[in-house]
Amino acid sequence: MTQLITTELVELDQNLGSSPEDVIRHLAGRVAATGRATEAEGLFADAFARESKTATGVPGGIAIPHCRSTAVTEPTLAMARLSQPVDFGAKDGPADIIFFIAAPEGADQDHLKLLSRLARSLIKKDFTASLRAATTEAEIVDLVDAALADKPAAHTAAEATGAASAAGASAAAAATGEGAAATKKGPKRLVAVTACPTGIAHTYMAADSLVAAAKEVGVDLQVETQGSSGAKALDPAVIAAADAVIFAVDVDVRGKERFAGKPVINAPVKRGIDEPDKMVAEALAAADNPHARRVPHFAEDQAEHDAEEKGEHIGTKLKKALLTGVSYMIPFVAGGGLLIALGFLMGGYDITAFADKILAENSLFNLPTVYPALAWGPLGAFLGAVFFKIGALSLGFLVPALAGYIAYAIADRPGIAPGFVSGAVAVFMGAGFLGGIVGGLLAGYVAHSIGKLQVPRWLRGLMPVVIIPLVASIVASGLLFAFLGRYVAAVTVGLNNWLSSLTGASAIALGIVLGLMMCFDLGGPVNKVAYSFAVAGLGAASLTNQAPYQIMAAVMAAGMVPPLAMALAATVLNRRLFSLAEIENGKAAWLLGASFISEGAIPFAAADPLRVIPASMLGGAVTGAISMAAGVGSKAPHGGIFVFFAIDNFLMFVVAIAAGTVVSAFAVIGLKRFAVKKQVDTVESVPVAA
Repeated sequence: MTQLITTELVELDQNLGSSPEDVIRHLAGRVAATGRATEAEGLFADAFARESKTATGVPGGIAIPHCRSTAVTEPTLAMARLSQPVDFGAKDGPADIIFFIAAPEGADQDHLKLLSRLARSLIKKDFTASLRAATTEAEIVDLVDAALADKPAAHTAAEATGAASAAGASAAAAATGEGAAATKKGPKRLVAVTACPTGIAHTYMAADSLVAAAKEVGVDLQVETQGSSGAKALDPAVIAAADAVIFAVDVDVRGKERFAGKPVINAPVKRGIDEPDKMVAEALAAADNPHARRVPHFAEDQAEHDAEEKGEHIGTKLKKALLTGVSYMIPFVAGGGLLIALGFLMGGYDITAFADKILAENSLFNLPTVYPALAWGPLGAFLGAVFFKIGALSLGFLVPALAGYIAYAIADRPGIAPGFVSGAVAVFMGAGFLGGIVGGLLAGYVAHSIGKLQVPRWLRGLMPVVIIPLVASIVASGLLFAFLGRYVAAVTVGLNNWLSSLTGASAIALGIVLGLMMCFDLGGPVNKVAYSFAVAGLGAASLTNQAPYQIMAAVMAAGMVPPLAMALAATVLNRRLFSLAEIENGKAAWLLGASFISEGAIPFAAADPLRVIPASMLGGAVTGAISMAAGVGSKAPHGGIFVFFAIDNFLMFVVAIAAGTVVSAFAVIGLKRFAVKKQVDTVESVPVAA
């Protein structure tokens, strides 16, 4: 195994700047200079994005900026002792000891265990005192190597119990506040889970800090660290015996249902490092409070939603629900569209008229004799019919999936069935995507309301699998049938008719309007109205009426612009304006955009809608106008550049997309640079989820 730290990675008593950004940039450069990272800027961007989400300063004048990065070639520690301390967000003041942990994306478990072991050593006062007293870089390396060779800080049941016995008398006298009140009533047992997004440093430091705080008040506390170096689950018997649970996490707790019914204290992982004594005291108080918040049972999931969403603005809740529905709908769009395109390629563009008959009467051992003229022979016609039909059936799930998972976002699993049913009703009534959104919201909120009802214990098991789906389906779908559906359908028809009326007036104007609609909500209702309008028109296209093909091409090209533009801006033009998560999403957005999946830009729009959406609309309008002006046509309803064979004037199709992509990318960069006073402040204000 390679050495994690060398003397070339240590700097003593240096002034590396006045901000965390300066220090991290310098240390990232040092790592790259030693050949342990392919580029300093990429490593800095990943590390600073992590720092912006959660400050890495910890008590004792220590900071541990860290990240996983594709730029890192081998696990590395860089250390600096600053002559001018820098504020890394710790409550007790700036830090003068900085450990920069750089791990590759695919770091092996042995290295990750060593890195987490170092993080745990940093909460030991004798270790940090030795770091401050060291006079040479070699001494620092020796100290770190010695810390890495030690066993991890123990927090097993035996040690916790032993500590509780040894410290019992003195702890009772020393305990104060709520913790003392709780411990006087008898010995308490606590369990905890710690986890952070990177899973290298904070996860383990929080665990050891909580264990140490519990020992000081004579409490048995055992911790499950869900980190990158592996996790050993707590014994079910230990969980069952616990009086309360602490979740010091920045990510979802794996296996949360194991703690169902236990009083819970939930906070960011950094609080487990900064205020472990307070968290232990709060957990002890919660153990004696019959009204304390508890980890929910499955049938009580709605109560957890209520607690987590308390104080959240209604607009934020709706946006989260809509984005959830769209994200689950994407696979149906992508898979279905590409399958239809393959069907056209193998079976010809007239396969739509032959597919049902071919599939009903033929098979691989009985190939069709009647099929489209452009098909690749009998076998091509049969396979084309198969691909087309699978794709068409897949696209038929778009609205039900959208509605089902909107309801799921609001009411959890009990909302899925009524949501899918209301989506199917919306399709039946011709209400389209707008109807699916309305139906999903109805189903979700009805299921949510029913789930809040207090019912006898014997009835709880039936609530999520029978009663909630049944009643919510009747109410939501009944409202669509009896009242709302027809009005939503009228709105959808009106929008389609309005778009149709523009066709004869000005092809370029229509292209601009379609481009704006495709980029307005990135896969939302306005986007889907424009897309549905284009797909529905394909049936009326012919050799003498090419307008539907041109509309389809403009819609597809404009819809490709937002993800491609965000990918260009975040991964090529200016990485520093985007978070690590956005940079990673940008890498995926290249393929999503090329495949005509507008939803690939949603992570960017969700984080910064007032800049991303206007920039996307500007580029989409440019692309739509160029496509219509050049007479580009598409006989395929989906697939992006991968259905090049179905695109008329493919060169101008690419030119239109490239022009819009460049315009949007520079527009979003310009807005991020000049439409805010200070970019870093905006990033650092992102709250950490409990």
